[in-house]
Amino acid sequence: MADVKLAIIYYSSTGTIHSMATRLSESAEKAGAEVRLRQVAELAPAEAIASNAAWSQHFDRTKNEPKASADDVVWADAVLFGTPTRYGNVASQLKQFLDTLGPQWSQGQLANKAYAGFTASMTEHGGQESTLLALYNTIYHFGGVVVAPGYTDPLKFADGNPYGVSHVTGGGNDAPLGDAQHAALDHLARRIVSIGGKLR
Repeated sequence: MADVKLAIIYYSSTGTIHSMATRLSESAEKAGAEVRLRQVAELAPAEAIASNAAWSQHFDRTKNEPKASADDVVWADAVLFGTPTRYGNVASQLKQFLDTLGPQWSQGQLANKAYAGFTASMTEHGGQESTLLALYNTIYHFGGVVVAPGYTDPLKFADGNPYGVSHVTGGGNDAPLGDAQHAALDHLARRIVSIGGKLR
């Protein structure tokens, strides 16, 4: 049987979601998936990016990485979407990408795939759950299957998020991923590869 095809499509401004996406990619490949790791295009004006050193540095580091396209979603058996929380919602950059998928949606090309999400915020109650729930509204319209991790492994009681995987970056917006987040990301990757394969 061919490998499960997993698309990891994300937006990251200062690098946290990028780090999470990279870990998911590595874990999914270990689980036997063929992975496309893709960031969505930056929409913010240059002056906004330049106003934040971490944002500007991350933009420069990743500006030549492959950009997400509709074909990446159509190609995939399973999709992981990553976004920082913006006022408890999906970042506009990822949302704009999702909003361009109307032609594929209307042809049924986005249905019957496994989907899940991951996010980060500066504060512990900074909208992580509402961001993932808002993201999943789009998946319902796709006819996709939401493969949230739930509490399917005891490690989920350490990271505490049954809706996906999330991370608190702290006031400096630079707290690194810890063991609990790495374990949760690894679990999510294995789970979506497994369920994606069964759906296919």
